[in-house]
Amino acid sequence: MTEQFTLMIKGAQGSGESLTVSAPWDGSEIAQVPYACSADIELALATAHKIFSDRKAWLPKPERLQILEKTAALMQQQKEWLAIEAAREGGKPLLDSRVEVTRAIDGIKSCIEVLRTDSGQEIPMGLNAASMQRLAFTHKEPIGVVVAISAFNHPLNLIVHQVGPAIAAGCPVIVKPAEDTPLSCMRFIKLLREAGLPEAYCQGCVVKDHSLAEQLVSDTRVAFLSFIGSAKVGWMLRSKLAPGARCALEHGGVAPVIIEQSADLEDTLPLIAKGGFYHAGQVCVSVQRVYAPKAMAEDVAQRLANLAQTMSVGDPTLEVTDVGPLIRTHEVTRVAEWVDEAMQSGAQCMCGGHVLSASTYACTVLLNPSTEDAVSQKEIFGPVICVYGYDCIDSAIKQANSLPYAFQASVLTQNIDVAMYCSQQLDAATVMVNDHTSFRVDWMPFAGLKQSGLGVGGIPYTFEDMQVDKQIVIRSKQII
Repeated sequence: MTEQFTLMIKGAQGSGESLTVSAPWDGSEIAQVPYACSADIELALATAHKIFSDRKAWLPKPERLQILEKTAALMQQQKEWLAIEAAREGGKPLLDSRVEVTRAIDGIKSCIEVLRTDSGQEIPMGLNAASMQRLAFTHKEPIGVVVAISAFNHPLNLIVHQVGPAIAAGCPVIVKPAEDTPLSCMRFIKLLREAGLPEAYCQGCVVKDHSLAEQLVSDTRVAFLSFIGSAKVGWMLRSKLAPGARCALEHGGVAPVIIEQSADLEDTLPLIAKGGFYHAGQVCVSVQRVYAPKAMAEDVAQRLANLAQTMSVGDPTLEVTDVGPLIRTHEVTRVAEWVDEAMQSGAQCMCGGHVLSASTYACTVLLNPSTEDAVSQKEIFGPVICVYGYDCIDSAIKQANSLPYAFQASVLTQNIDVAMYCSQQLDAATVMVNDHTSFRVDWMPFAGLKQSGLGVGGIPYTFEDMQVDKQIVIRSKQII
């Protein structure tokens, strides 16, 4: 039975049209969500701005803490259901969706922790004649109305990363989830409201016309934009921000892994395979480019292929599934075209290299594709790992750094000097040693450099971004 959702904007009328949310695995219809119209966007902005403008109505910290604590408890009670529904709408296998929901609950707990320990600082005074008899300190205030635009690949946890810190900071937030996966977001907003959050503090909508997203982002009442998605859209939206608005952008990468000859392949290659094929490669820091010494490259590629062939591709709601569908059928076609291009240019296909169904593509390992092909130049966002042979480690580093993207990278080695050398030379915000590039815990900094993003993600860092430091300076003759 198709579930019917409403716009999460009180008083919204809708455009008269609805978004049909379908399961990427088999195309079955899951739900209908009404599209917002321009008047609904204006209503959401006016509502959020009104509640923020009345400083006497700001949510006090004890109330925010209570709401977040209850939200975490409600999510825990509905944990399995949230995981199954996230798997249905997003295609991430159930085992991994369970991990996502666990992370999302822990993310709410992280919001509680940062709020409990949030504080300003004392600014030194009395250091010269001008600053005598003065005391100065800062405290934190919410930045203002937050707009959050999110991606499809982690339909619950990404929303938690954007909305949770806003609620903790005391900011009203308007969230536009990805059209492919809006349901986890809408369910999360419902849970927040059930936990006691006033409706005006978190509103949600989907839009059919991209101009409405621009209307939402570019409004002068917006203080902060949190964007997770493609670089093309992210940089465009940043250019539309009103003067004074701040933002954080999280885009994709083309994550490199450098294997040095001393690497423990038995230990690390299973991690690399997981990091490349997790969620069918639809992760912004998925393993994509693996550089190995020429004498080892074919063996590395074959071992990765052997691991890939043990992975079950299929229905994401089944516990036996390791790799699910791509989010849209045309993405399957695109990935196939890129792999075909690489093979025609001379890449050796160690496994996969073909479409399995309208929604799935076989886990694929390519050996030595051309560095000019799309699989080497762009973010594949599909279940494909490319292995390249190198002559010296500096050439591998040069190739790893050759693209205008820099997010997370990895080096596999038992040599501490090599690990430190690569960590210093790689263009990356984070370098993993003997781990895959998609490792993340939600309290660590998570940042894309170059075209991969702007600012730093991670709940404590987003929480900080959504606040301002207000300084108070007191002059008193009694201050020594």
